[in-house]
Amino acid sequence: MGSSNEQDLLSTEIVNRGIEPSGPNAGSPTFSVRVRRRLPDFLQSVNLKYEKLGYHYLINHAVYLATIPVLVLVFGAEVGSLSRDEIWKKLWDYNIATVVGFFSVFVLTVCVYFMSRPRSVYLIDFACYKPSDELKVTREEFIDLARKSGNFDEETLGFKKRFLQASGIGDETYVPRSISSSENTTTMKEGREEASMVIFGALDELFEKTRVKPKDVGVLVVNCSIFNPTPSLSAMVINHYKMRGNILSYNLGGMGCSAGIIALDLARDMLQSNPNSYAVVVSTEMVGYNWYVGRDKSMVIPNCFFRMGCSAVMLSNRRRDFRHAKYRLEHIVRTHKAADDRSFRSVYQEEDEQGFKGLKISRDLMEVGGEALKTNITTLGPLVLPFSEQLLFFAALLRRTFSPAAKTKTVTSSSTTSKTNGAKSSSSSDLSKQYIPDYKLAFEHFCFHAASKAVLDELQKNLGLSEENMEASRMTLQRFGNTSSSGIWYELAYLEAKESVRRGDRVWQIAFGSGFKCNSVVWKAMRKVKKPARNNPWVDCISRYPVAL
Repeated sequence: MGSSNEQDLLSTEIVNRGIEPSGPNAGSPTFSVRVRRRLPDFLQSVNLKYEKLGYHYLINHAVYLATIPVLVLVFGAEVGSLSRDEIWKKLWDYNIATVVGFFSVFVLTVCVYFMSRPRSVYLIDFACYKPSDELKVTREEFIDLARKSGNFDEETLGFKKRFLQASGIGDETYVPRSISSSENTTTMKEGREEASMVIFGALDELFEKTRVKPKDVGVLVVNCSIFNPTPSLSAMVINHYKMRGNILSYNLGGMGCSAGIIALDLARDMLQSNPNSYAVVVSTEMVGYNWYVGRDKSMVIPNCFFRMGCSAVMLSNRRRDFRHAKYRLEHIVRTHKAADDRSFRSVYQEEDEQGFKGLKISRDLMEVGGEALKTNITTLGPLVLPFSEQLLFFAALLRRTFSPAAKTKTVTSSSTTSKTNGAKSSSSSDLSKQYIPDYKLAFEHFCFHAASKAVLDELQKNLGLSEENMEASRMTLQRFGNTSSSGIWYELAYLEAKESVRRGDRVWQIAFGSGFKCNSVVWKAMRKVKKPARNNPWVDCISRYPVAL
């Protein structure tokens, strides 16, 4: 059974390697077989303990939802049976001190309830940095830059070229010119120069959009996975903008492409304990500092995907910001799978055999990523899905868990599948099928981390989403590439540029990265975004999108 499941995740492809240039087989065509691991169908194998966690959150709220209407009905029935005179007579029968004490306790309870509620966190606005056109490269120019550096042989360059062609990345992404240098680009000087360019560029736009002065910001969170100098990037921001001395600043490093949502979670917690404050979250990654100059193919892959980018987000917990805020933060769900060794080493920074530093991508990445995604969306589902979907999903879960027929059919089907070398068995009963919730009923917009075309394809298939649902993610990958933790904000900027976001719409941002981590954040639009801002990164090209990939 385990062998069959492993085979189901593998796909093969025959690759034409061209004519052999030398050796005993010179002049003969050569071929190779490429074996790929697909993302698991995680919605068909939901882990029960994460379903319990999600429904635990639901039941905690359901107790109040079920109790309050009953109390109201009982009180209404009791009072409704009495006339006005009878009501006044009953009130006067009680001691005045008892009545005053009752109402005092009631008012105190209401006050404590509202004072203990978490403060609403609003997204005032956000900005995405768009590099200058002189840093824009096509795929062919990208290969030429790598060739000019003199660090790669033709075999490695050919691998990069083939990878880029299947990546979903277009011809207008941005890279630092330092990658074409034959000298070492992973220096502190190069890293600081790139960091200053993208971070200050995004923050300048943010402060211009929101008209908030840097000295008014009470919380600052900066996340960058690879480049972590001393003083920190957050200190660099404070120094550049001369922010106030009592600002709460944090610098997150080594947390991968999902660190942007982790930074949001930290900023939210800080805003809960610091009333009437602004928080700024900066998410970025240094492409030049992370440039790998070796020839290990598993470490060359990040070079092909990552591109320049940075986002800056302005959050507030001030009630008066309710009127002009764009979004309200609804939910954050975080998943961490580092307890599993395969997940921990799926994206691993190390040196190759020649001593060159880089990120090594494991062959297990798709599988461990699928497990993390499965855990995250299973936990999030009960918080966001309509009650009708939750009933259907929970009923299917109960059938699968407690029905002997379902268990028998599942075992029989698995045995048949193993014997027929992965063939699908038609004898599977409906009782053994997992109900897949319709997430389109919970969200109007989807912003999935644009890691690669293959990952987006598998997400679309497993979640049953349409091309329109995936448009923002695919177009961001095509136009800006994988900008790491800032990518989900370029996707939201795309939706705003298309004027797709209306009041009351729910936006789901989901990102994943090394560790392995998968994190989700849900926003609710407070108003319609009528037209994109002049510094929206899509404003000069949105009329061309969507494009065919």
